[in-house]
Amino acid sequence: MEAKDQQQAAAAEAVEANVEAINPDQEEVTEVEVEVVDPQAAALEAARKLANDNHERYMRVQADYDNFRRRSRQEKEDFAKYASVKLIEQLLPIVDNFERALVASKSVKDFEVLIKGIEMTAKQLDQVLESEGLKAIESVNQPFNPDFHQAIMQVDSEDHEEGTIVEEIQKGYMLKDKVIRPAMVKVST
Repeated sequence: MEAKDQQQAAAAEAVEANVEAINPDQEEVTEVEVEVVDPQAAALEAARKLANDNHERYMRVQADYDNFRRRSRQEKEDFAKYASVKLIEQLLPIVDNFERALVASKSVKDFEVLIKGIEMTAKQLDQVLESEGLKAIESVNQPFNPDFHQAIMQVDSEDHEEGTIVEEIQKGYMLKDKVIRPAMVKVST
């Protein structure tokens, strides 16, 4: 404590000397309060300033992250919403051809031409689906595989080995490497 009191007294004397030097005619020197800088208080103030700066930086980073997360979620939603645009654009000409076939079937009674037009449109549809990675699952005369086939009936067959698919009731499909619909089949016993 004595050292602090000595520092304050020395500072007060220095202030008085400065006042006399500035105004030598002044008879009475008023007491001036001198603020002595405490090193601990200065360190505390610097730490507070650093903490405030870090907190502000943290808040900005948090806001940036929240904005990034919101944008990412929106992009995912938009992607899911419009993911089928490419496929639909490829299917629209096929839909147009089917509509033309329906209109033509009402005015023209030439069913051979109608059937040929529908076959061409169906072939066009198959090409589009195949280009997107859709494949039909081969079933008839194949061994039954529960990963690709769904047995709906068992039949006695002398022409086929046991566990062989005799008839396909509904086609099964794979999209690239994933089964999206197993084939419904009859299996020999």
